[in-house]
Amino acid sequence: MKVAIQGIKGSFHHLVANHYFGKNIELVECLSFSKLPVLLQTNKAEVAVMAIENSIAGAILPNYTLIDEHNLTISGEYYLSIRHNLMALENQKIEDIKEVYSHPMALLQCHEFFKKYPEIKLIEDTDTASVAKRIQKQKLKGVGAIASTTAADIYKLKILAADIQTITNNATRFFVLTKSENKHSVSANKASIKFIASDETGSLAEVLTILAKHHLNLSKIQSLPVMETPWKYAFFADFIFNSYADYFNALEEVKHKVEMLQVLGEYTKSKR
Repeated sequence: MKVAIQGIKGSFHHLVANHYFGKNIELVECLSFSKLPVLLQTNKAEVAVMAIENSIAGAILPNYTLIDEHNLTISGEYYLSIRHNLMALENQKIEDIKEVYSHPMALLQCHEFFKKYPEIKLIEDTDTASVAKRIQKQKLKGVGAIASTTAADIYKLKILAADIQTITNNATRFFVLTKSENKHSVSANKASIKFIASDETGSLAEVLTILAKHHLNLSKIQSLPVMETPWKYAFFADFIFNSYADYFNALEEVKHKVEMLQVLGEYTKSKR
């Protein structure tokens, strides 16, 4: 199976791909989230793994837009515990490090650790593992990367400090995406939808009441602007259900109360 990821081998997306599909996959690497849908649409990949939210930093809003604009199907999810590590070439100590490069999210999640080292300059980069690879390839001394232990193993770097994330219980939720339009699965127990509520007072509350009435447990709701209509918002909602019949009946009722309703995916809830 060809699996597209944001990043390269050793990245957290790579770890998710291996956990979700196993190691017998063909990895399709790219350094931009915006290129993932293109890889699917041009059949260069069968599925894509995309981070969608972090327990510390919150939702990755541009990725919701990519899913929506390219009409991608959410076919699964995976929660990965994020463990950040500071690494560099062998025979170096943390006192030797002058610059640390990593993905902006990784830098944000480790900001408390680096308060102890104000002399280290933190610089944003495209991907955690890409920095690790560059350090090894170019033999960059005095330069560190924040990445996974897998990246340290692959690129033969020394871990100078392990588990440097500010909050120990740090996890990222990833979507597994396809371009398939077959979004209905009676074996599913979780779904993601997009809807635009009417302009009437209490319309959003009415939708949420319908979901609750049919025993659907709302686990996430995110608003995004409807770009063609200023001050109008679409809502992206995830919910868990025990009965597919309850879920189906809820959607049937909701669609008569909103301006637009779209199922983005039905899948099996991942364990956290």
